[in-house]
Amino acid sequence: MTLADPTDRKALSDLARLAELFDSAAMAEPYGEELSIRHHMLQCAESAVAQRQGDVMIAAALLHDLGWALDGADAASEHQNAAADLLAPLFGTEIADLIRNHVAAKRYLVATQPGYAARLSEESRRTLVCQGGAMPAAIRAQFAAQPYFAAALQLRYLDDAGKDMRVPATCFATYAPLLYRLLVRHRLSE
Repeated sequence: MTLADPTDRKALSDLARLAELFDSAAMAEPYGEELSIRHHMLQCAESAVAQRQGDVMIAAALLHDLGWALDGADAASEHQNAAADLLAPLFGTEIADLIRNHVAAKRYLVATQPGYAARLSEESRRTLVCQGGAMPAAIRAQFAAQPYFAAALQLRYLDDAGKDMRVPATCFATYAPLLYRLLVRHRLSE
């Protein structure tokens, strides 16, 4: 990996750990879909780039399912929290909150958008059951009032779209400079 002016050794170490997780055997596995988790996340990031969503959304799209690679996480129902817990100290709450809430966004959309559940992939419908199903009315207003609400929905739409059988045109290294900048930015803001 070549980066312009790689002066922050901690950021480089964190980036190497993320690359290791991203390239792990767990990310090569399909998770009920016919494509690997890795290809799914790359497709999501490519869509975020194509839509000019900005660095934070691109990073969130790339890393949102990284929790599937972490030991101890119940993948279907807790992968979002495992990933967010890992990434919050590295990138801050903005990216972590988006990742933590991409499942809640699915539950919200199922509850509020007629026909949304029918558009989900078979695996997304299966995991929805493990994740609590449609979001109850009592929780929806609280969720919609959160500052990350609109961005969490956008990440969910990217997640839904990233299930094409094509091989992604990018790889983790494509996004390494962007992730490095975000890692350094967060470290400097602490």
